[in-house]
Amino acid sequence: MSSSLRRDRRGTFFDALIVGPVLSVVLLAIVAKAALLTGVIYVLFPELAALSYDVLKRPTGAWASSPVMLAITPAVTAAMGTAFTQAMPYGLMSVAMTIAGAILIVGWMRSPIVPAISAAFLPLVFGITSWWYPVSIAAVMASLALTSRPYGRLVTSGEVRQASAPNAGVPANDVPRVPWVRMWRSFFIFTAFLLMVYGLAAITRLRLILFPPLVVIAFEMFVHANVRPRPMRHLAVPFVCTITAGAGLAALLAFGAGPLSVVISMLVGILTLRALRLHFPPALTVGLLPQIMPHADWRFVLSVALGITALSGTVLLARPFLLNRSATLPAG
Repeated sequence: MSSSLRRDRRGTFFDALIVGPVLSVVLLAIVAKAALLTGVIYVLFPELAALSYDVLKRPTGAWASSPVMLAITPAVTAAMGTAFTQAMPYGLMSVAMTIAGAILIVGWMRSPIVPAISAAFLPLVFGITSWWYPVSIAAVMASLALTSRPYGRLVTSGEVRQASAPNAGVPANDVPRVPWVRMWRSFFIFTAFLLMVYGLAAITRLRLILFPPLVVIAFEMFVHANVRPRPMRHLAVPFVCTITAGAGLAALLAFGAGPLSVVISMLVGILTLRALRLHFPPALTVGLLPQIMPHADWRFVLSVALGITALSGTVLLARPFLLNRSATLPAG
């Protein structure tokens, strides 16, 4: 490899891993300011944190490489979730229908944008019935999709491709697509887990134990168990999510909703992921949830800790039943 190509590759690596996260923080700050000025809080879509972080950090990843799906999938599932919220109160039936409907939409569209499942479930959890919610998501995601391609071409100019973060394992959105007909066992355990967590939330009266990003994280962990990182990575996930939840809540209580608290939450989340050398964008989403909660307090952090710990424990216990030894991929 020539010295110039090595320099270009190092430059691309720097651009992707440094400039991308910085731009995602700037984007979230701009969107938070727009939410304050317009009064349309739904513009600050929490999953935007995970999506923008990954799209700008890894411009050759699955999400960044599917701009059309990036623009439309969250808006479609958000519209479905809003319709269900208008029609039914929060309960086991509405939770099951919303999550199942979102998974079916993502599968039918063959979309890699799995965080769209959270976009459907979020209005049911927080009682959002305004159609401004899906409209706002459509506008924000379309903007991100439109900017992702020229940004990607700029960062990965010529024949140089983006390098992956060292020791990050298999990124959450670049796993091989598993045929849906082969996923019955994973879906069974995924459903059993959701029922267990729903019951725990009902008993403790902490609804946010089943917080929206948890559904996305659980879906990815169970369905793609063969390519998930080593068990030690599962033990890091509760730690990361609890930290980002605490940082998001503390920033909100200290500075109020808006750009400053959003930036602090994002920076804490990104620094935590970098310290653990972990590629886990959903953790950033958890930190933004307090921004749209009507009454955020310490119970939110407790709920997140309980929900994500229950998930990690379930994944570790179910791992022998989920793994296909002949298809398991090594993690970094």
